[in-house]
Amino acid sequence: MNMNLEQVKKTISTHWSDYILDTLKEYIKIPNLSPQFDPDWEENGHMHKAAALFADSARTFEIEELSLRIVELPSRTPLLFLDVPAANGGEGNVLLYGHFDKQPEFDGWHPGKGPWIPVVEHGRLFGRGGGDDGYAMFSCLSAIAAMQREGNALPRCVILIEGSEESGSPDLPHYIELLADEIGKPDLVICLDAECGNYDQLWLTTSLRGMLSGTLTVDVLTEGVHSGGAGGIVPSSFRLLRSLYDRIEQNETGRLHERLYTEIPSWARTQSSEVAETLGSTIIERYPWAKDAEPVDEPLDELLIANTWHPSLATVGIGGAPLPDVAGNTLRPQTSTKMVFRLPPNADASQAAKFVQRELERDPPIGAAVRFECDAAESGWYSKPVASWLHESLDRASRTFFGQPYRRMGTGGTIPFMKMLGDRFPQCEFMVTGVLGPHSNAHGPNEFLDLKTAERVTCCVASVLNDAATRRLES
Repeated sequence: MNMNLEQVKKTISTHWSDYILDTLKEYIKIPNLSPQFDPDWEENGHMHKAAALFADSARTFEIEELSLRIVELPSRTPLLFLDVPAANGGEGNVLLYGHFDKQPEFDGWHPGKGPWIPVVEHGRLFGRGGGDDGYAMFSCLSAIAAMQREGNALPRCVILIEGSEESGSPDLPHYIELLADEIGKPDLVICLDAECGNYDQLWLTTSLRGMLSGTLTVDVLTEGVHSGGAGGIVPSSFRLLRSLYDRIEQNETGRLHERLYTEIPSWARTQSSEVAETLGSTIIERYPWAKDAEPVDEPLDELLIANTWHPSLATVGIGGAPLPDVAGNTLRPQTSTKMVFRLPPNADASQAAKFVQRELERDPPIGAAVRFECDAAESGWYSKPVASWLHESLDRASRTFFGQPYRRMGTGGTIPFMKMLGDRFPQCEFMVTGVLGPHSNAHGPNEFLDLKTAERVTCCVASVLNDAATRRLES
C-alpha cells in the first residue's frame, strides 16, 4: 500500500462533514419503506425520491469518469448502477454493494426522535436507514474520490445500490442478469450492510443466517361472537395457534424443531470463542433489557453460536386482535401471526419453508382452517477462508484507522445478495462489514449511525481498494 494516509483521512473526513451528513439527513426524512411493507410504493413515490437524492448527491464527489444511472425494470424497485474505471495503474474488478430501502417505523422512539426525524446527538445520526444502509453508497464514493485525488491506484469499481433488500432482495437477481455483461466477473465484493461487534476496530462478517418469513392464520368462525355465549363451546383461535407453535418451538427453551438445525463447522466455534474473548459482557449488554430480564444461562461463546448458527423464531406481528384498550368481550374468529425464522448459514431455505408449512398445516386442531403463507425464503451464506492478501489488507487497515487489529465474526442477520454472489462467483473474495454496533438498533426504535465509525470504515474501504488494485488476487 502506497497511500498518503493523513491526506486520505482528511479528504474522507471533509466529505462526511461537508455533504454526506447533510445528504443522509435528507434521506432519513424520506419514508421509502421496502415493498414488503409498502405495497403501494410506486404510487407513493418515496422510493423514486430517495433514488433521485442518491443520484444527485453522488455527483458532488466529482469522481473522474464516473458513470451513473438509475436502472428500473417494470414493477421493480429502482437500482443505482455506478461504474468507475481503474486508475493509476490499478487492476482488478471490485463490486461494492448497499441498499436504500427501509424497514417500517416501529414504536418506542425517544422523545424528539423518530424514524423520519434526523437527529445528531453525541456523534451519532439517529433515524431510520442511516446505518442500514443509506451510508453505504456515500462511503464507497468517498473512498474512491479520496484515492483518485491522491493519485493512488484503484481497481475498476462497480457500485450497486438496490431498493428491495429489506424485502429479501426479490428484485436484485433480475438486475444482476440484466447487467451481467457490464458487471463482469468481480475479484472482490465489498458489502457495507453488516454489523460490527464494537466501534473500536474493523469487523469482517464470515457468515450470515438465512431467513424464512410467513403468516400463520387460524380461523374458527366466520365472524366474532359474544365471549360468554361461546366460551366453552367455541375454542379460542389464539389457543389453537399457540398449540401449532409447539410443533415448531419449545415454549420453555425456545429451541426449534431438530429438522431446522445443521452441522456447525469447527472454525465457527473457534471464531465465536475469539469474539467472546474480545467483546466480553457487551455481547449481552448491547440489548435494551427490561428490568431483570436476561438471556439463557449459557457461556458467551455458546450464545454467539446460538445467534449465528442456530435457527431462531421471532413473532414480529399479530393480526386479528384489537388493542387492549379498545377490546370488547368478543370471541374473535381469527388469529394470525407474522413469523420470521432465522436459519443456519448452511441450511436450504426452500426445504425449511416446505417443512415448516407442512408441519403447521397438518392435522388442523378441531378441523379449524389453518394456513401458513410463506412470503420469503432466503438461504444464508458463509465465507471460504480469507485469502492471505485480503487478511493482511484488512488487518493493516484496521490497525491504521482504528488502532486495533480486525476481527472476524458470524452475524445473525441476512443479506440475500451474499448467497447470490457467492454462488455466481465462487472464486470471488468478500469483504462484508458495517457500522451496526452495540445499541445501533437497526430495524427498531432509535436506530443510529455512529459517524466516527462510518468515517473509519470508509478509510478502510479506501485502503483495501488500493491493495486490491496493486496485488494479484489469489485463486
